Amino acid sequence: MLVLNEDETRNALAWPQLIEAIETMFRTGCEMPVRHHHDVAVPGERDATLLMMPAWVPGSYMGVKILSVFPDNSTRALPAIFGTYLLSSGKTGEMLAAVEGGELTARRTAATSALAAKYLARPDASSILMVGTGRLSLNLMQAHATVRNISTFHIWGRNMASAEKAAADARQMGLNAFACADLEVGARDADIISCATLSNEPLIRGAWLKPGAHLDLVGAFKPSMRESDDAAVQLASVYVDTFDGALKEGGDIVQPLEAGLLQREDIKAELADLVSGRQKGRDNDNEITLFKSVGAALEDLAGAILAYESVTRRTN
Repeated sequence: MLVLNEDETRNALAWPQLIEAIETMFRTGCEMPVRHHHDVAVPGERDATLLMMPAWVPGSYMGVKILSVFPDNSTRALPAIFGTYLLSSGKTGEMLAAVEGGELTARRTAATSALAAKYLARPDASSILMVGTGRLSLNLMQAHATVRNISTFHIWGRNMASAEKAAADARQMGLNAFACADLEVGARDADIISCATLSNEPLIRGAWLKPGAHLDLVGAFKPSMRESDDAAVQLASVYVDTFDGALKEGGDIVQPLEAGLLQREDIKAELADLVSGRQKGRDNDNEITLFKSVGAALEDLAGAILAYESVTRRTN
C-alpha cells in the first residue's frame, strides 16, 4: 500500500492537474453519501469537529477521509486540521493508498476555489485580498494565481504579526505579497477576496465590495459561523460548491436563508452546473459574485486518485 506524507502529497498534487481533476469529477460525478459531522468537546476550549467523508466511483475507486478540526490548536502552534485519506480499489476493495489528509484538504479546497474563480472572477482580475493567515491561505493564493494573472496579494489577519509572516512565506513562494493592516481598505481595492477563517461573526461587508469583485468564502463551515454579512449575500450573485453541503452547513448561506433574506432560488448554481455548462457564470464585468464552499467528498476523492496515479506512474 502506498503511504504519502505531507511533502509527498503536496508534490503529487500540482495545481493545474489538481484543478483539472476536480473539474472533471464535478462534471462526471461520483457516489457521495452525506458526510458524518460530529462536534467533539475539548474542555476549556472551543469544540473540535470530527469529519468522515466517503465517496466512490463504481468499479473504479472508493475512499474515505477521516479528519479532525481543532480550532484552538493555533495556541499550541499546531495546525487546526489533521487527518488521513484512505483510497481503495472500487473493484476489489483492496487498500491502495493512505494520503496525508491535512495537505490533501488544503490543496483540494484551494483548487476548488480556483476552479470556481475560473468561471466567476473577472478575466482581468489582478489583485487578491487573503483574509486569514493559516495554512490554507498560502494554498488559496497559489491556486488562484493558477487561473488568473494575479500581480498583487494582500493578507489580513487578526494578528498583524501572523499576517506579516504569511506575507513573508508567500514572497518565498514567488508571490508579490504584503500584510494588510486595514481590512476595509484591502477589501475595497481587491478584485478577489478569499476568506479562510473560523470566524463566528461577519468579516467582509457588502458595502466594501467594488463592482466586479469576486468573494470566495472557504471558512465558516458550520451554520453558526460567518465570514460575510447579509448585505454581501444580497448584493452578489451567489454560487455554492454543492447545494447539499452549503445549504445545510455554511453559515454564510444558512443564516440568510433562515432569516428570509435569501431564497433557495436566489442561488444561481452549484459548481457541477458551472463546469458542465448547464449554468453560465459571470454575466458582466460589473457583476459581484460570491462562492461559498464547505467542501465535498468528491474533491478529496479526485485529489487522492490524482496523487495515487501520479506517484505510481513515476515509480513504475
